[in-house]
Amino acid sequence: MFREITLGQYYPVDSAVHRLDPRTKLFGTMVFIASLFVADNIWGYVIATVVLAAVIKLTKVPVRFILRGLKAIMILLLISVSFNLFLTDGRILVKFWIFKITFEGVRMAFFMGLRLIYLVIGSSVMTLTTTPNQLTDGLEKGLGFLKRFRVPIHEVAMMMSIALRFIPILVEETDKIMKAQMARGADFETGNLIQKAKAMVPLLVPLFISAFRRATDLAMAMEARCYRGGDGRTKMKPLQYRQADHDAYMIYTLYFVVIIASRVYL
Repeated sequence: MFREITLGQYYPVDSAVHRLDPRTKLFGTMVFIASLFVADNIWGYVIATVVLAAVIKLTKVPVRFILRGLKAIMILLLISVSFNLFLTDGRILVKFWIFKITFEGVRMAFFMGLRLIYLVIGSSVMTLTTTPNQLTDGLEKGLGFLKRFRVPIHEVAMMMSIALRFIPILVEETDKIMKAQMARGADFETGNLIQKAKAMVPLLVPLFISAFRRATDLAMAMEARCYRGGDGRTKMKPLQYRQADHDAYMIYTLYFVVIIASRVYL
């Protein structure tokens, strides 16, 4: 299951999306996420589906590789859909025992499930096409105006970049520890909830120890290289907008306007 997590991983391939400025991709991801909450009818989600499919096609990342990340949120997805399906009041379609399914509940569950799926896919597309270094530079450059309000934007961007970079590392480490413990006779599948929770102790303890050891090694490496934050630091590859980035901003704006129009007029 842990190998199915795609968020935080980078898929190296030459594509139009990979070549975009990281600020452009960050802004596009935020616009896409905002559009999912603005859309409230089927037409809005149809437009979002078409745009997301077109972006995935441009990334040249295999669709199966992107979709396998949904397995990690399947439990959360089922809980979210179930709560909306059975606990939303409205016109009753089916009723059995203390449960009832309403038309509004079906509609809400469908949109909520689709929204959660698209949130994961949209975020995964950004991390799959942007390296951690590019992501750090994009966050720092794009949110540079917050420095006027004494917000340590470089440190925040660095922490977010390191956190994303450590996701695939910790996933791989968890998989190795789990296989090692299973070879020693550990059972993570059978038993009730309490037994499964106890079975996770031999997995979590070495994982936390490994994570703290990696964090310590990283801190020592940064200190050995005289890292002192973002003040006065120069970039090896300064970010510069190109024509493709300006075109992408125009597409983002047009897309969001169409989403708002679909909400107002359809």
